[in-house]
Amino acid sequence: MKWHHVQENWAAFYEAIIDKWPEADETELDEIDGDQRAFIAYLVEVTGQEPDEIREELREWLVGEIPSDVVMDPGHDNHSIALSSKFVGEGEDEYADDQRFGDDGDQRES
Repeated sequence: MKWHHVQENWAAFYEAIIDKWPEADETELDEIDGDQRAFIAYLVEVTGQEPDEIREELREWLVGEIPSDVVMDPGHDNHSIALSSKFVGEGEDEYADDQRFGDDGDQRES
């Protein structure tokens, strides 16, 4: 994943950030608001590690996949839907309810 994934979905990454850096505090993360430099400076402060160590840990952390709870975040979903608009025919609305495709809960009898 790239930093922009984290920045665009900042609040959805709180759990993953706190799992990786338990010293982090959600209130402080609110203030950082996805700013990478501020995040690194904050981690240096709360962990006592050197900036280069934190940068390396962050690079390693970013190698991983986007956490599933982030992928399921409504903000991420809306972004994905908006991107899908290039595959939707002219005059159709990518946000429209496609009832003709059914719903997972609806089973048609044969």
